[in-house]
Amino acid sequence: MTTLNWLDRPADQGVTWGVPWRRGAVEGAAGFALADLEGRAVPVQSWVTATWPDGSVKWSAHAIGPQADPAASYELTTGQQPAVPERPVTVVREDGVLRVSTGPVTWTIEETGDTLARSVSHGSREIARNVRLISLHQDGPTPDDAGTVTREQATGIVREVTVEQDGPVRAVIRLAGDHGGRLPFTVRLYFYAGAEDVRVMHTFVWDGDPERDFLAGLGLRADVVMRDELHDRHVRLAGQDGFLTEAVRGLTGLRRDPGEAVRRAQVEGRPCGPIGNPEVAGRLHLIPAWNDYTLDQTSADGFTLRKRAADGHAWVTVPSGTRSAGYGYLGGASGGLGFGLRDFWRLHPTRLDVRGAATALATATVWLWSPSAPAMDLRFYHDGMGQDTFAEQLEGLEITYEDYEPGFGDAHGIARTHELTLRVHDATPSSAALAGHAAAMNEPALLTAAPERLREAGVFGDWALPDRSTPAHAAIEDRLDLLFDFYRREREQRRWYGFWDYGDVMHTYDADRHTWRYDVGGYAWDNSELSPDLWLWYQYLRTGRADVFRFAEAMTRHTGEVDVYHLGRWKGLGTRHNVQHWGCSAKQLRISNAAYRRFFYYLTADERTGDLLDELARPEETFLAIDPTRKVRQDVYTPDPSALAVGLGTDWGSLVAAWLTRWERHGDEHAKDRLLGTMAGIGALPQGFLTGEARLDLATGRFDTSRDQISVSHLSSVFGLPEMCSELISLGLDVPGFERAWLDYCRLYLAPAERQAAEVGRPLSGISLVQAHSRLTAYAAARSGDAGLAALAWRKFFLDEGDQLNSNPLQREPDWRLTRVEGPHVLAHVLEAPFVSTNDAAQYGLAAIQNLALIGGHLATD
Repeated sequence: MTTLNWLDRPADQGVTWGVPWRRGAVEGAAGFALADLEGRAVPVQSWVTATWPDGSVKWSAHAIGPQADPAASYELTTGQQPAVPERPVTVVREDGVLRVSTGPVTWTIEETGDTLARSVSHGSREIARNVRLISLHQDGPTPDDAGTVTREQATGIVREVTVEQDGPVRAVIRLAGDHGGRLPFTVRLYFYAGAEDVRVMHTFVWDGDPERDFLAGLGLRADVVMRDELHDRHVRLAGQDGFLTEAVRGLTGLRRDPGEAVRRAQVEGRPCGPIGNPEVAGRLHLIPAWNDYTLDQTSADGFTLRKRAADGHAWVTVPSGTRSAGYGYLGGASGGLGFGLRDFWRLHPTRLDVRGAATALATATVWLWSPSAPAMDLRFYHDGMGQDTFAEQLEGLEITYEDYEPGFGDAHGIARTHELTLRVHDATPSSAALAGHAAAMNEPALLTAAPERLREAGVFGDWALPDRSTPAHAAIEDRLDLLFDFYRREREQRRWYGFWDYGDVMHTYDADRHTWRYDVGGYAWDNSELSPDLWLWYQYLRTGRADVFRFAEAMTRHTGEVDVYHLGRWKGLGTRHNVQHWGCSAKQLRISNAAYRRFFYYLTADERTGDLLDELARPEETFLAIDPTRKVRQDVYTPDPSALAVGLGTDWGSLVAAWLTRWERHGDEHAKDRLLGTMAGIGALPQGFLTGEARLDLATGRFDTSRDQISVSHLSSVFGLPEMCSELISLGLDVPGFERAWLDYCRLYLAPAERQAAEVGRPLSGISLVQAHSRLTAYAAARSGDAGLAALAWRKFFLDEGDQLNSNPLQREPDWRLTRVEGPHVLAHVLEAPFVSTNDAAQYGLAAIQNLALIGGHLATD
């Protein structure tokens, strides 16, 4: 039995979540049942998302529909038949049309065409129709001054519809298409039994030419049927704390009073009924009807509101505000449509539009990119500055840390995913209900198992629950909390928000300017460099903190979409850190790393994240596209299918993350063969992991094991390799030599030079990031029971010995104090910590978490 609690708070909406299981505890055919704490059965739909090598369930996923009175927690049991909802969600497919019914609401979806849903009805009454995607293409950048550009509107065309789940509790419909031959999109519609809302997961891939194609608008639009009298039609648009509450024809504030009952009814969204005052009733036609409304979120700090009586007439400004919750309602007392975008202000520029509210068929539009903003400009940010050769580019790397190469700063193939909601109403909802819907959209409900239960399942390698049993343990825990709180504060202070940017953090700080190096080559956006994704997810696993989960969730959404190519010549690869997320010429698997996505996928069963993992079904083939080390090679090499150069650190660690995930999710024999085959190859290499690089034959999936060399890189173990090796070894796979090869690497990396020389013939060179690598020594200590190695690991963690060039500045600031900077020399007053960089923070976090789990008992008490 597993107890499940809410991550943030209970919510009356459909919920999907994941649960891990100990190896051998649950057979694949076992059923799952759910009940509240009073024993009342709750209808649940369950499926398996991963299995252990023995075929038992490793991760399961579960879904429940909206609960009128959600319990504080639930109990999930195995080996039982689930309860079935009284009115299950159904999917009926006939004559090229899908009809999805949740009970109260029916969605009619055509298998091809220009809509996501042709019609939406509440009971027998049609509320909305023609739910569709729209885009605006501009033929040039928005002029700074004089100049003209041409805009063209396109409607998204659905080419393919797939029913991924069809009930009884949850149905998922996947629609794929494009905007008239450009901008491929994927949309998933999530339906739950008894729900009036549908969750819309929208992903688009940028496939334009940055010199000619400028996206001036991207949105979701729906027509709303308007039946009520104009004064019984209502528009609601979310501000920061509440809603703009208006009627299309207002009866408040008039010179003649229609009566308190009429005024109260209109404000509350109820039918006004007969208007008893003839001085008002006889003059209704003289009261302006407000046809159009717009809420424009141009930045993270402000939105504007305006409305007008009709096209061709001036807009009237409405009091504006700071951060809109991104939710609205359009309809009348007899029903209407709620609509919104999660993280609306964080993903600016965004916009909500109402048009035609005074007509028989109005439209509501949620703009993911506001047409009011300058068109999206994805051109590279500089002209190359003469860096035409590798030698010149390496010189540029020495000064700005930017790995530039002509033609490589290309956004073609990057993506962005947005979460929207549409909710059908049979009457205008109250302001309190609307506020609840907006909150549920922005922080979707999630059921979670406690950290103790996650740890007991034995997933994700080496981590343990927070431990404050001694002052030394407590000090490390305090620093882990401080680091996360620091980045959460920095995101707000530095406004790390925006369409392409939200979810990422910056790489390195500029203490002179009191800001992050947002404009200095490779020091700007981090793009997963040195695994902040892993640090955040492990910190969530051990603490269960909702704020850590939400931060890690946003990072996973960003780094998996924006920092990775999803089509084109670099499909499956990601981009190293840069001023622009796509700007660096280093296109590598270490950024598209499946290790960074697995946590979110298994905890939420999110299908879009599953797509990202499936894009790496054959990750080894990406090494045909480009040689990651082409600029610094000493040998002559071009990618060869029979002898592909694969680094045994960042490269192989990313490969096995993809292969293992593919095997445990799908039982993929190709992935299993590649995984086990390359593990055996490393075990057979004379120097194991110390070899540094091996040659892979794509046809056989095997390494050439004849190479006998020593080559060590400080980057090998900071992109998920230790975490993946720990998982692989814990699986008990019978791969001769692999565990020995990994333990040798872990023992020797930070060993004294004389020990290194005694074992491999010479001291190792390239040793750096000492604190980060202390967890390798800790792993060897834990596996061998060697107290001397444990003491060495803690000494390296605290003192960062012998690493002067890359010394961790976190270790030079014993108090980790924040400094307030204010005055006219800074853009805004800030609290800063100049000694923090994301490389160091992420690797401090991972080393601290793993050392505490592996050798916490060897930590001195003071």
